Amino acid sequence: MQSPFLAIAQCAAGLLLGAGVVAARAAQVSIHDPVVAKAGDTYYLFSTGPGIPFYSSTDLRTWRARGRVFPDRPAWAHQVVGDFDGHIWAPDISFHDGRYYLYYAVSAGGRITSAIGLTTNRTLDPDAPEYRWEDRGIVLRSVPGRDLWNAIDPNLIEDEDGTAWLAFGSFWSGLKLVKLNASRTAPAEPQEWHSIAKRERSVLLDDCDPGPAELEAPFIFRKNGYYYLFLSWGRCCVGVNSTYRLMIGRSRDVRGPYRDKTGRDLAAGGGTLLLGGDPAWPGLGHNGTYTFDGKDYIVFHAYEAADHGLQKLKIAELTWDADQWPVVDPKVLAAYTSVLAPSRPAAAPVVP
Repeated sequence: MQSPFLAIAQCAAGLLLGAGVVAARAAQVSIHDPVVAKAGDTYYLFSTGPGIPFYSSTDLRTWRARGRVFPDRPAWAHQVVGDFDGHIWAPDISFHDGRYYLYYAVSAGGRITSAIGLTTNRTLDPDAPEYRWEDRGIVLRSVPGRDLWNAIDPNLIEDEDGTAWLAFGSFWSGLKLVKLNASRTAPAEPQEWHSIAKRERSVLLDDCDPGPAELEAPFIFRKNGYYYLFLSWGRCCVGVNSTYRLMIGRSRDVRGPYRDKTGRDLAAGGGTLLLGGDPAWPGLGHNGTYTFDGKDYIVFHAYEAADHGLQKLKIAELTWDADQWPVVDPKVLAAYTSVLAPSRPAAAPVVP
Protein backbone atom coordinates (compact mmCIF):
# COMPACT_ATOMS: atom_id res chain seq x y z
CA MET A 1 0.00 0.00 0.00
CA GLN A 2 1.26 3.47 -0.83
CA SER A 3 2.36 5.50 2.19
CA PRO A 4 -0.04 8.34 3.06
CA PHE A 5 2.92 10.69 3.21
CA LEU A 6 4.10 9.69 -0.25
CA ALA A 7 0.59 10.37 -1.44
CA ILE A 8 0.79 13.83 0.10
CA ALA A 9 4.08 14.53 -1.63
CA GLN A 10 2.86 13.33 -5.00
CA CYS A 11 -0.41 15.18 -4.70
CA ALA A 12 1.37 18.37 -3.71
CA ALA A 13 3.89 17.87 -6.52
CA GLY A 14 1.13 18.11 -9.07
CA LEU A 15 -0.66 20.88 -7.26
CA LEU A 16 0.85 23.90 -8.93
CA LEU A 17 1.78 22.14 -12.14
CA GLY A 18 -1.87 21.58 -12.91
CA ALA A 19 -3.33 24.49 -11.00
CA GLY A 20 -3.30 26.87 -13.93
CA VAL A 21 -5.29 24.59 -16.22
CA VAL A 22 -7.67 23.21 -13.58
CA ALA A 23 -8.30 26.53 -11.87
CA ALA A 24 -8.93 28.21 -15.22
CA ARG A 25 -11.61 25.62 -15.95
CA ALA A 26 -13.14 25.42 -12.48
CA ALA A 27 -12.39 29.02 -11.42
CA GLN A 28 -11.83 27.79 -7.87
CA VAL A 29 -8.85 27.78 -5.52
CA SER A 30 -7.30 24.30 -5.53
CA ILE A 31 -5.01 23.92 -2.51
CA HIS A 32 -4.07 21.71 0.42
CA ASP A 33 -3.80 22.59 4.10
CA PRO A 34 -5.07 26.20 3.99
CA VAL A 35 -4.40 28.76 6.72
CA VAL A 36 -5.51 32.39 6.78
CA ALA A 37 -4.47 35.68 8.38
CA LYS A 38 -6.11 39.09 8.11
CA ALA A 39 -4.03 42.24 7.79
CA GLY A 40 -6.03 45.44 7.51
CA ASP A 41 -8.84 44.80 5.05
CA THR A 42 -7.06 41.94 3.30
CA TYR A 43 -7.06 38.22 3.98
CA TYR A 44 -3.99 36.17 3.10
CA LEU A 45 -4.26 32.44 2.41
CA PHE A 46 -1.21 30.12 2.59
CA SER A 47 -1.01 26.49 1.52
CA THR A 48 1.12 23.42 0.96
CA GLY A 49 3.02 23.51 -2.32
CA PRO A 50 6.26 24.59 -4.01
CA GLY A 51 7.69 27.43 -1.93
CA ILE A 52 4.38 27.89 0.00
CA PRO A 53 1.91 29.45 -2.48
CA PHE A 54 -0.20 32.29 -1.12
CA TYR A 55 -3.27 34.27 -2.15
CA SER A 56 -5.06 37.45 -1.12
CA SER A 57 -8.73 38.40 -0.85
CA THR A 58 -10.94 41.14 0.53
CA ASP A 59 -14.07 38.99 0.96
CA LEU A 60 -12.89 35.41 1.74
CA ARG A 61 -14.34 34.22 -1.55
CA THR A 62 -12.49 35.81 -4.48
CA TRP A 63 -8.78 35.06 -4.27
CA ARG A 64 -5.79 36.28 -6.27
CA ALA A 65 -2.55 34.31 -6.49
CA ARG A 66 0.35 36.36 -5.10
CA GLY A 67 3.32 34.08 -5.62
CA ARG A 68 5.40 32.05 -3.19
CA VAL A 69 6.90 32.70 0.22
CA PHE A 70 10.14 30.97 -0.84
CA PRO A 71 11.20 31.77 -4.42
CA ASP A 72 13.55 28.77 -4.20
CA ARG A 73 13.62 26.69 -0.99
CA PRO A 74 14.82 26.98 2.62
CA ALA A 75 18.62 26.92 2.71
CA TRP A 76 18.68 24.18 5.35
CA ALA A 77 16.13 21.83 3.74
CA HIS A 78 18.69 19.53 2.11
CA GLN A 79 20.28 18.93 5.50
CA VAL A 80 17.06 17.20 6.53
CA VAL A 81 15.89 15.70 3.23
CA GLY A 82 18.74 15.05 0.81
CA ASP A 83 16.51 14.95 -2.27
CA PHE A 84 14.17 17.75 -1.17
CA ASP A 85 12.18 18.92 -4.20
CA GLY A 86 10.96 22.30 -2.94
CA HIS A 87 7.48 21.22 -1.83
CA ILE A 88 6.80 22.68 1.60
CA TRP A 89 4.00 21.32 3.75
CA ALA A 90 1.31 22.62 6.04
CA PRO A 91 2.12 26.27 6.84
CA ASP A 92 0.77 27.97 9.96
CA ILE A 93 0.49 31.77 10.24
CA SER A 94 0.35 33.91 13.39
CA PHE A 95 1.21 37.46 14.49
CA HIS A 96 3.41 38.40 17.44
CA ASP A 97 5.30 41.52 18.50
CA GLY A 98 5.09 43.29 15.15
CA ARG A 99 5.92 40.28 12.99
CA TYR A 100 4.11 37.48 11.20
CA TYR A 101 5.38 34.03 12.10
CA LEU A 102 5.00 31.38 9.40
CA TYR A 103 5.82 27.85 10.55
CA TYR A 104 6.12 25.14 7.89
CA ALA A 105 7.33 21.57 7.40
CA VAL A 106 9.90 19.82 5.23
CA SER A 107 9.59 16.03 5.01
CA ALA A 108 10.81 13.01 3.09
CA GLY A 109 7.25 11.65 2.99
CA GLY A 110 6.33 8.35 4.58
CA ARG A 111 9.22 8.65 7.06
CA ILE A 112 10.00 10.56 10.23
CA THR A 113 12.71 12.38 8.27
CA SER A 114 11.07 15.75 8.85
CA ALA A 115 11.58 19.20 10.31
CA ILE A 116 9.49 22.24 11.18
CA GLY A 117 10.95 25.59 10.18
CA LEU A 118 10.05 29.23 10.77
CA THR A 119 10.16 32.32 8.60
CA THR A 120 9.04 35.82 9.66
CA ASN A 121 7.95 39.04 7.97
CA ARG A 122 6.83 42.50 9.07
CA THR A 123 4.03 42.52 6.50
CA LEU A 124 2.03 40.09 4.40
CA ASP A 125 1.57 42.58 1.55
CA PRO A 126 4.03 41.60 -1.20
CA ASP A 127 3.77 45.12 -2.64
CA ALA A 128 4.91 46.82 0.58
CA PRO A 129 8.49 48.17 0.68
CA GLU A 130 9.27 46.30 3.93
CA TYR A 131 8.02 42.94 2.60
CA ARG A 132 10.78 40.38 3.16
CA TRP A 133 10.62 36.86 4.58
CA GLU A 134 13.52 36.07 6.94
CA ASP A 135 14.02 32.37 7.46
CA ARG A 136 14.83 31.49 11.06
CA GLY A 137 15.80 27.89 10.38
CA ILE A 138 14.77 24.66 12.08
CA VAL A 139 12.52 24.83 15.14
CA LEU A 140 12.02 21.10 15.62
CA ARG A 141 13.32 17.99 13.89
CA SER A 142 12.32 14.31 13.99
CA VAL A 143 14.86 11.58 13.27
CA PRO A 144 14.15 7.94 12.33
CA GLY A 145 15.35 5.51 14.98
CA ARG A 146 15.38 8.22 17.63
CA ASP A 147 11.80 9.49 17.55
CA LEU A 148 8.37 7.95 17.15
CA TRP A 149 6.71 11.26 16.29
CA ASN A 150 6.74 13.23 13.06
CA ALA A 151 7.75 16.91 12.88
CA ILE A 152 5.11 18.11 10.42
CA ASP A 153 1.79 19.99 10.54
CA PRO A 154 2.77 22.76 12.98
CA ASN A 155 0.27 25.03 14.73
CA LEU A 156 1.17 27.75 17.21
CA ILE A 157 -1.16 28.42 20.13
CA GLU A 158 -0.67 31.13 22.74
CA ASP A 159 -2.05 30.34 26.19
CA GLU A 160 -3.81 32.79 28.51
CA ASP A 161 -0.44 33.84 29.96
CA GLY A 162 1.01 34.63 26.53
CA THR A 163 3.26 31.56 26.45
CA ALA A 164 3.70 30.06 22.98
CA TRP A 165 3.20 26.34 22.38
CA LEU A 166 3.61 24.40 19.17
CA ALA A 167 1.22 21.56 18.33
CA PHE A 168 2.26 19.20 15.55
CA GLY A 169 2.39 15.60 14.40
CA SER A 170 1.09 12.94 12.06
CA PHE A 171 0.53 9.16 12.39
CA TRP A 172 3.11 7.20 14.47
CA SER A 173 2.63 8.04 18.19
CA GLY A 174 0.22 10.88 17.47
CA LEU A 175 0.03 14.60 18.07
CA LYS A 176 2.39 16.45 20.39
CA LEU A 177 2.57 19.83 22.10
CA VAL A 178 5.84 21.50 23.06
CA LYS A 179 6.45 24.77 24.88
CA LEU A 180 8.49 27.28 22.85
CA ASN A 181 11.13 29.72 24.04
CA ALA A 182 10.53 33.48 24.18
CA SER A 183 11.72 33.99 20.60
CA ARG A 184 9.43 31.16 19.42
CA THR A 185 12.32 29.62 17.49
CA ALA A 186 12.99 26.46 19.55
CA PRO A 187 11.66 24.42 22.48
CA ALA A 188 11.90 26.21 25.82
CA GLU A 189 14.43 24.99 28.38
CA PRO A 190 13.83 22.95 30.40
CA GLN A 191 11.79 21.24 27.73
CA GLU A 192 8.11 20.50 28.28
CA TRP A 193 6.31 18.06 25.98
CA HIS A 194 2.80 16.59 26.02
CA SER A 195 0.94 13.97 23.98
CA ILE A 196 -2.43 15.46 23.08
CA ALA A 197 -3.98 12.92 20.68
CA LYS A 198 -3.33 9.32 19.64
CA ARG A 199 -4.97 6.44 17.82
CA GLU A 200 -4.29 2.76 18.36
CA ARG A 201 -0.92 1.47 17.18
CA SER A 202 0.80 -1.80 18.06
CA VAL A 203 4.06 -1.47 19.97
CA LEU A 204 5.34 -4.35 17.79
CA LEU A 205 4.95 -2.34 14.58
CA ASP A 206 8.22 -1.34 12.90
CA ASP A 207 9.14 2.19 13.97
CA CYS A 208 9.67 3.13 10.33
CA ASP A 209 6.06 2.29 9.46
CA PRO A 210 3.52 5.15 9.84
CA GLY A 211 1.02 2.49 10.85
CA PRO A 212 -2.76 2.55 11.11
CA ALA A 213 -2.99 5.53 13.50
CA GLU A 214 -4.43 7.91 10.89
CA LEU A 215 -4.44 11.31 12.60
CA GLU A 216 -2.65 14.59 11.92
CA ALA A 217 -3.01 18.35 11.46
CA PRO A 218 -3.69 19.67 14.99
CA PHE A 219 -5.12 23.17 15.32
CA ILE A 220 -5.84 24.60 18.78
CA PHE A 221 -8.37 27.43 19.11
CA ARG A 222 -8.96 29.27 22.41
CA LYS A 223 -12.56 30.33 23.18
CA ASN A 224 -15.27 30.04 25.85
CA GLY A 225 -12.69 29.24 28.52
CA TYR A 226 -11.56 26.16 26.58
CA TYR A 227 -8.80 25.15 24.25
CA TYR A 228 -10.44 23.35 21.34
CA LEU A 229 -8.26 20.81 19.53
CA PHE A 230 -9.27 20.34 15.91
CA LEU A 231 -7.58 17.45 14.09
CA SER A 232 -7.98 15.28 11.02
CA TRP A 233 -8.55 11.53 11.00
CA GLY A 234 -8.30 9.25 7.98
CA ARG A 235 -6.37 9.35 4.72
CA CYS A 236 -5.85 12.53 2.76
CA CYS A 237 -4.60 13.22 -0.73
CA VAL A 238 -6.08 10.24 -2.59
CA GLY A 239 -8.93 12.09 -4.29
CA VAL A 240 -12.29 10.35 -4.17
CA ASN A 241 -10.73 7.60 -2.04
CA SER A 242 -9.84 10.06 0.72
CA THR A 243 -11.35 9.30 4.12
CA TYR A 244 -10.24 12.56 5.74
CA ARG A 245 -12.62 14.03 8.32
CA LEU A 246 -12.53 16.68 11.02
CA MET A 247 -12.56 15.68 14.68
CA ILE A 248 -12.71 17.73 17.89
CA GLY A 249 -11.87 17.65 21.58
CA ARG A 250 -11.35 20.33 24.23
CA SER A 251 -9.52 21.11 27.46
CA ARG A 252 -9.44 23.82 30.12
CA ASP A 253 -5.63 23.62 30.03
CA VAL A 254 -3.57 24.03 26.86
CA ARG A 255 -1.50 21.02 27.99
CA GLY A 256 -4.57 18.79 28.08
CA PRO A 257 -6.01 16.35 28.58
CA TYR A 258 -8.27 17.04 25.60
CA ARG A 259 -11.56 15.17 25.83
CA ASP A 260 -14.37 14.50 23.38
CA LYS A 261 -18.09 14.88 24.02
CA THR A 262 -18.20 11.53 25.83
CA GLY A 263 -15.33 12.49 28.12
CA ARG A 264 -12.79 10.21 26.44
CA ASP A 265 -9.23 11.51 26.31
CA LEU A 266 -8.03 12.16 22.76
CA ALA A 267 -4.64 10.80 23.84
CA ALA A 268 -6.45 7.49 24.50
CA GLY A 269 -8.11 7.33 21.09
CA GLY A 270 -11.00 9.71 21.75
CA GLY A 271 -12.46 12.21 19.31
CA THR A 272 -15.87 13.60 18.32
CA LEU A 273 -16.74 14.00 14.65
CA LEU A 274 -17.13 17.65 13.68
CA LEU A 275 -17.55 17.29 9.92
CA GLY A 276 -17.28 14.30 7.62
CA GLY A 277 -17.51 13.84 3.89
CA ASP A 278 -20.48 13.03 1.70
CA PRO A 279 -20.83 11.51 -1.80
CA ALA A 280 -20.06 14.84 -3.48
CA TRP A 281 -17.15 15.64 -1.15
CA PRO A 282 -15.83 12.28 0.09
CA GLY A 283 -12.98 13.63 2.19
CA LEU A 284 -12.13 16.90 3.93
CA GLY A 285 -9.77 18.18 6.58
CA HIS A 286 -6.59 19.94 7.70
CA ASN A 287 -8.27 23.04 9.03
CA GLY A 288 -7.44 26.41 10.50
CA THR A 289 -9.88 28.19 12.84
CA TYR A 290 -10.07 31.98 13.28
CA THR A 291 -12.09 34.93 14.52
CA PHE A 292 -12.49 37.72 11.97
CA ASP A 293 -14.62 40.78 12.74
CA GLY A 294 -16.47 39.06 15.56
CA LYS A 295 -17.27 35.85 13.66
CA ASP A 296 -15.57 32.48 13.94
CA TYR A 297 -14.54 30.65 10.78
CA ILE A 298 -13.10 27.28 9.89
CA VAL A 299 -10.96 26.93 6.77
CA PHE A 300 -10.13 23.54 5.23
CA HIS A 301 -9.79 21.65 1.97
CA ALA A 302 -12.20 19.09 0.51
CA TYR A 303 -12.01 16.65 -2.39
CA GLU A 304 -14.69 17.06 -5.05
CA ALA A 305 -15.98 13.84 -6.61
CA ALA A 306 -17.35 15.65 -9.66
CA ASP A 307 -13.86 16.99 -10.42
CA HIS A 308 -12.01 13.66 -10.16
CA GLY A 309 -11.28 14.20 -6.46
CA LEU A 310 -9.49 17.53 -6.91
CA GLN A 311 -8.95 19.43 -3.65
CA LYS A 312 -10.89 22.69 -3.23
CA LEU A 313 -10.85 25.48 -0.66
CA LYS A 314 -13.73 25.57 1.82
CA ILE A 315 -14.56 28.27 4.39
CA ALA A 316 -17.46 28.01 6.82
CA GLU A 317 -18.80 30.05 9.70
CA LEU A 318 -18.29 28.21 12.97
CA THR A 319 -21.14 28.35 15.49
CA TRP A 320 -21.48 26.96 19.02
CA ASP A 321 -24.13 24.79 20.62
CA ALA A 322 -25.61 25.15 24.09
CA ASP A 323 -22.72 23.19 25.62
CA GLN A 324 -20.13 25.35 23.84
CA TRP A 325 -19.11 22.73 21.30
CA PRO A 326 -18.35 23.92 17.75
CA VAL A 327 -20.83 23.27 14.96
CA VAL A 328 -20.29 23.34 11.18
CA ASP A 329 -23.25 23.21 8.81
CA PRO A 330 -22.48 20.38 6.34
CA LYS A 331 -24.35 22.34 3.65
CA VAL A 332 -21.26 24.55 3.40
CA LEU A 333 -19.60 21.84 1.31
CA ALA A 334 -21.95 22.71 -1.54
CA ALA A 335 -22.63 26.32 -0.59
CA TYR A 336 -19.09 27.72 -0.47
CA THR A 337 -17.36 28.15 -3.83
CA SER A 338 -14.13 30.08 -4.07
CA VAL A 339 -13.26 32.20 -7.09
CA LEU A 340 -9.72 32.27 -8.44
CA ALA A 341 -9.23 35.71 -9.94
CA PRO A 342 -6.48 36.65 -12.40
CA SER A 343 -3.19 37.18 -10.59
CA ARG A 344 -2.90 40.66 -12.13
CA PRO A 345 -5.53 42.98 -13.61
CA ALA A 346 -5.78 42.66 -17.38
CA ALA A 347 -4.04 45.42 -19.30
CA ALA A 348 -6.22 47.99 -21.03
CA PRO A 349 -6.47 47.47 -24.79
CA VAL A 350 -4.27 49.67 -26.93
CA VAL A 351 -6.31 51.96 -29.13
CA PRO A 352 -4.53 52.86 -32.38
